[in-house]
Amino acid sequence: MTQTRLLVSDLPAAFRYYRDVIGLRPMYDPPQSHYAAFVPDHGSAVALHDRAALAALLGPALRTAGDRGPDHALLVLRVDDLDAYAAEVTERGGQILAGPVLHGDRVRAAYLRDPDGNLIEIQQWLVTRDGGPVPAAS
Repeated sequence: MTQTRLLVSDLPAAFRYYRDVIGLRPMYDPPQSHYAAFVPDHGSAVALHDRAALAALLGPALRTAGDRGPDHALLVLRVDDLDAYAAEVTERGGQILAGPVLHGDRVRAAYLRDPDGNLIEIQQWLVTRDGGPVPAAS
């Protein structure tokens, strides 16, 4: 697992809260237009994703209302080959809701839901943040 991502309606306010109130160290400051991450010294990242930006990308695959309520979290898992993994998931009964989509020039992702309706992003790193070689996902 690479991170737990919370879907938020006010990214700047949520960013300030996790940075200033909770005391997490941001990966970069200020946050990107739609995304911010906090990386502890050990363990996976906690990230914030602007709900409206993700809704623009995913369309109706992202719940915004209704009897189950809006999505609040996004579980992010990394794989080495997104296309092969998506095919495997589909063969095992999963349903890709959106994607693959490109996030900048660094990440390709596809989206699905678990049986409880939780949103999951499967991502393949294309390059690392520092431009170095991409380590194996597992």
